[in-house]
Amino acid sequence: MASGKCFLFLGPELGEKLDALEAIRKSSGRRPDGAAVVEETSFYAGETPVSQIVSIVKNGSLFSQARLFIIKNPEFFKKKDEIELLVPCLENPGDGVTLVLLSNETRLDKRIEDAVPREQKRIFWELFENKKTEWVVSFFRREGCRIDEGGVAAILELVENNTDALRRECGRLAFFLGKEKIIGSGDVEQCLSHTREESPFTLFAAVARGNLSGSLDIARALLGAKQSPQAILAGLAWCLRKLRDYVALKEAGTTGDFEFKKIGLGSPKVRADYTEAARRWKNADKPLATVAEYEYLFRSSGGDFEQILMDTLIYRLAS
Repeated sequence: MASGKCFLFLGPELGEKLDALEAIRKSSGRRPDGAAVVEETSFYAGETPVSQIVSIVKNGSLFSQARLFIIKNPEFFKKKDEIELLVPCLENPGDGVTLVLLSNETRLDKRIEDAVPREQKRIFWELFENKKTEWVVSFFRREGCRIDEGGVAAILELVENNTDALRRECGRLAFFLGKEKIIGSGDVEQCLSHTREESPFTLFAAVARGNLSGSLDIARALLGAKQSPQAILAGLAWCLRKLRDYVALKEAGTTGDFEFKKIGLGSPKVRADYTEAARRWKNADKPLATVAEYEYLFRSSGGDFEQILMDTLIYRLAS
């Protein structure tokens, strides 16, 4: 990490994306005591002004010669002045600096993409259903646990469609259920219902069904867990853009499993969420505009009215 580098990691497959990020961390090396040599800082687009991000990246550190900066949700960089300020920083981060842009989207503004060398850009696609089945079976085999077909199917239906979420939930199942019994669908449902973590995706599912009280509970839990409003709104916006793809497939009559998998909706449970969302909104433009409106309100409020703004947003989306 002696010279500056910039990486762009796109796509919905979070587990492999985080593995690639961890490989970059490890490439920085370690001191004899095991501590990381690299100094790491994370930013959320829309939460920290671009001018501040660039200033921090360009200013040297008194404590470390190697620095890693992670910029999340860069799809929110859309204004001309923001991009013009950011692009030179991506093209030349500076000696000892590594920049990593992480997004669930598969495309960003062309000027941002063009600033990153082709060999340092990757799109991480979701696994197809058969590959996810193999992944789950292999995970439990490595852990010395046994699971039947119904258990595997329940996991794939109840867990978010990425290997990071699968690794986390399968690890919990292996820990709580142990090696003595064959894990079935009932075991999976009971365990995951007690250990389930909320996310912008579970919030979207509740909103799509018009479950106002459930949506409010999830949103408050996310804020209580110190998730930034910008990250929550970024997840909702991502789901709503997926809704556009889903509606387009339905209108075109191309609704086979392969077409759904191509847009990241391979799970029957996830497709059910989008079916409900399509009933609620004929297209995603109106809810996306509402999310964009509140993204601006959150940024301009300075954090003083987070709970009130989030409750109002959820009321507008779910009621």
